[in-house]
Amino acid sequence: MTLRDALQLLRLEHWVKNLFVFLPAFFAARLTEWAILREAILAFLAFSAISSGVYVLNDWVDAPQDRNHPDKQHRPMARGVIQRREALLLLFGAFIIGFALASSLGPVVLLFGALYTGINVLYTFVLKHIAIVDISLIGMGFLLRVLAGGAATDVEVSHWLTVMTFLLALILGLAKRRGEYVVAVRGHRFRRALEGYNLPFLDAAMIVCSTVAIVAYLMYCFSPEVTERIGSQRIYYTAFFVITGILRYLQLALVFGRTESPTRALLRDAFLQVTLLGWIGAFIWLLYFN
Repeated sequence: MTLRDALQLLRLEHWVKNLFVFLPAFFAARLTEWAILREAILAFLAFSAISSGVYVLNDWVDAPQDRNHPDKQHRPMARGVIQRREALLLLFGAFIIGFALASSLGPVVLLFGALYTGINVLYTFVLKHIAIVDISLIGMGFLLRVLAGGAATDVEVSHWLTVMTFLLALILGLAKRRGEYVVAVRGHRFRRALEGYNLPFLDAAMIVCSTVAIVAYLMYCFSPEVTERIGSQRIYYTAFFVITGILRYLQLALVFGRTESPTRALLRDAFLQVTLLGWIGAFIWLLYFN
């Protein structure tokens, strides 16, 4: 086992998903407070380590199926360059580090970390084979990251953030399943849950969730509670980036078929990156400089 293989198995590029722990403090305009920022960073590292342990477990279980997948066959476990015992050492090491960091942030963060792990263990062994349940658990994973970030920084998570996080995660999960389904129908069938999906359903579900997400975001922008807290009536300007970003992601999924890996789509698509940076920049201006 080389260091490169170990890092690939831990999927460090997927740590970008754990940036969701910063959202409660970000929207509360408190990331400029060092104590809050420090706790958010520790929560990010805790969930990054825990999620890496989950990824190792997933690859450890799915290695035989991954060998039949045109992309996943290049993962270290599928290629056989990391032995199962070596993978278990990485798994336990990641969990020990992750839970040690989570416990340092308090029992509530530790509880969310344990729930995240428990859900993903059930997902890996049983629930990922049940259509709709599988993508709902993906949404729960993102939501637990947000809740853990709120608990770590002692910032209340609003109902708006809860709803929009879950909707966004559903869109990502549906796009991922769509990409996997396209691969499966080309002769690389590898997941039983795909039997509960077809392209018309996945396309319709993505469009429905995207529409609801946009409507929810616009309601958030015009909510008196939000405009009063932020101190600006111009939040709706940020909707431009949200709508554009969702449309781009739908284009990647429905036109180009490039969303089997949502993380890769974000890290490699300049359009999405510019849109995301524009949205973050607009909110930084509204929250911290307005």
